[in-house]
Amino acid sequence: MMLASAVRNLSRRSFSTSKAVSAQQLTVRDALNAALDEEMERDEKVFLLGEEVAQYDGAYKVSRGLWKKYGDKRVIDTPITEMGFAGIAVGAAMAGLRPVCEFMTFNFSMQAIDQVINSAAKTFYMSAGTVNVPIVFRGPNGAAAGVAAQHSQCFGAWYSHCPGLKVVSPYDSEDAKGLLKAAIRDPDPVVVLENEMLYGVGYPVSDQVLDKNFVLPIGKAKIMRPGKHITLVAHSKSVETALQAANELAGKGIEAEVINLRSLRPLDSETIFKSVQKTHHLVTVEQGWPQSGIGSEICARIMEHETFFHLDAPIWRVTGVDVPMPYAKTLEAAALPQVPDVVTAVNKVLGVK
Repeated sequence: MMLASAVRNLSRRSFSTSKAVSAQQLTVRDALNAALDEEMERDEKVFLLGEEVAQYDGAYKVSRGLWKKYGDKRVIDTPITEMGFAGIAVGAAMAGLRPVCEFMTFNFSMQAIDQVINSAAKTFYMSAGTVNVPIVFRGPNGAAAGVAAQHSQCFGAWYSHCPGLKVVSPYDSEDAKGLLKAAIRDPDPVVVLENEMLYGVGYPVSDQVLDKNFVLPIGKAKIMRPGKHITLVAHSKSVETALQAANELAGKGIEAEVINLRSLRPLDSETIFKSVQKTHHLVTVEQGWPQSGIGSEICARIMEHETFFHLDAPIWRVTGVDVPMPYAKTLEAAALPQVPDVVTAVNKVLGVK
């Protein structure tokens, strides 16, 4: 009897339809690949260009299989000249196509920043709204591992500073697919700041995310974890750091609300305001440098809004250290925000010893 009962219980468990069990794992790399594939299939005006995106399947295999499926005219290998192929992409967008311009790393986008800012971002305004530039600039942004100062910079603050651009910074697979699809469909230039360290990470996704019609709105943040004592705001890989810190803090009875910004421009101030009005405390987390960073902008917006009067303590920023990224592994770790840094900041803001 006991054996039969155990078998029945096991059978019931194996047919569970809860989200936790039924959710499928999808890597960020495959989410981006699916977004590109679905949008290229949906709209023949969409094409991809960049270094090694075609025959090599992409430096990070994000464009795997697309060249074989869509051919030379829609998946284009370029020379190593960011200024050149970014200019070609902007011109194609002005002529009515929808290019996706991949930078092997956003550090190299500095070679093309005149095209990104002066040609792509400003044209709609300078043409009095007569010329749209529906282009996506995408690739890995921020710190990787062991690639030193010239390959480890975060450009979130740089590009979100510029009117005429939209800037998104996805964290998980849901973000990556939904935001890239939204960027490709957008009538204006969108910068998609991915993270190399997250490409191979798998995250659970629902059937809705896997649907070809799944698109996320640009400019809307997501509350990853509700809380009542303090708000943690982050983007890209720093969301992971904030979530890990929140788990550690929960063990001490501190419930942190974690906000994944998703979009840096436009910035979802309203979600931040509502959270801070509830928790009365705020810590921002980012891998970029402190001066004029995303955290600085959030601080300014709080100061200039009625939400300032809801604060019970000063806002605290947890950022990358104000130095070029070191090459040594130990120094690299010291230059980036770690979970203990966030926990320490929360303790200071809350007055916990």
